[in-house]
Amino acid sequence: MISVTEWQKIGVGTTGFGIFFILFGVFLYFDSVLLAFGNRHKLKGTGFFLGGVVIVLLRWPLLGMFLETYGFFNLFRGFFPVAFGFLGNAFNIPFLSALFQGLQGTSSMV
Repeated sequence: MISVTEWQKIGVGTTGFGIFFILFGVFLYFDSVLLAFGNRHKLKGTGFFLGGVVIVLLRWPLLGMFLETYGFFNLFRGFFPVAFGFLGNAFNIPFLSALFQGLQGTSSMV
């Protein structure tokens, strides 16, 4: 028989929980009711983005990419102020401010 230590039992248990929750999340992601509920107010952006993908597949890449870009900006229009606000405040975070200061000094081309 193979002896299993307590740490191995804990590892198997946490791995099992992780796999269960990943699969549960994937199942919920593909639930049509949740998808429709989450995208109900973003149908215009979703339509333009998916329409752009179809146009690219129909060999009109430039037009398709413009449609995808327009759809992307419509889908994530509410997220952009949050992202730019975080980038504006990133210099106040201790670890990131030290990283930015370190990167500032290494920008010489010589």
